[in-house]
Amino acid sequence: MSVRAAFLATTVFVLAGCKVSSEIGKPCTLVRKAATPQEEIDYPTGAVPVLESEVADRQDFISFGSVECEDLICVRDQEYPRARTAEGEVDLTAPARGYCSKPCIDGASASACEVKDTTDVEPNLPDRMTCRSLLLDQETLEALRSADENFYRNTFGENNSPFFCAGRLGTSQGG
Repeated sequence: MSVRAAFLATTVFVLAGCKVSSEIGKPCTLVRKAATPQEEIDYPTGAVPVLESEVADRQDFISFGSVECEDLICVRDQEYPRARTAEGEVDLTAPARGYCSKPCIDGASASACEVKDTTDVEPNLPDRMTCRSLLLDQETLEALRSADENFYRNTFGENNSPFFCAGRLGTSQGG
């Protein structure tokens, strides 16, 4: 009986000391579905890196399927810095990078999107994180899903909400 009590006490102490981590804010590569037979061969997971040339400047971008993120969601908001060449120009051939995100509920508390581990996180991102709409509004998403379920799933996956943890806009000089 004393061995069991000692084991339970140790387990409680170990679990109490565990830190719940989150990948929100961690760097990730934006991805898209493979669109050609060659891309399916080149990228067996079906996730093709999005290039800087495929993302417009000052554009929010969300990708589903990023294996670098626990929720498989990678976001780049309008103010997130783009890859640059040595000369300071946007490197259009570089994979587009963003940060790990997760779905959230509109009006959620600030802690819902808190960046808990700032290691390797873009310096201005933690203070900007909030829950905001990144996709079309809720009514449009529902209309698209009702009109063509297969198109909706191919485009948005199982996502049912436009709200994700992302950087609040208008707070930095990104670019």
